[in-house]
Amino acid sequence: MEIPILKIEDFLIVSFQTELSDDEIDKLREDILDKIKETNARGLIIDITALKIVDSFMARSLSSIATTATLLGAKTVVVGMQPAVALTLVELGLRIKWNIQTALNLERGINLLREALKSEKDVVYE
Repeated sequence: MEIPILKIEDFLIVSFQTELSDDEIDKLREDILDKIKETNARGLIIDITALKIVDSFMARSLSSIATTATLLGAKTVVVGMQPAVALTLVELGLRIKWNIQTALNLERGINLLREALKSEKDVVYE
């Protein structure tokens, strides 16, 4: 299944609309990272609103995508996590890494990235 990767401002938005197989997740990871490099994106929003379940492979994959995106210079925000998904991740003992921020919905995620990117522009190096 081809998942669209949209570019808005200086960031990319990926929205999961259905559960993905492990192979589809791996392919999506490659596509996202290629698109970050191609567009020089400074931020990435991963919208998981439609996902009712996030298993340990998906959680590790999200973390891997965020870590690699950070190495490419793109901050990552995961949005739309359902309460049941958050509880499951806690029960599995999975922790959100330092390189992943979360937001309740897409609007908050966009605002979070805008603020993060704005504050980077305000930094003056001497």
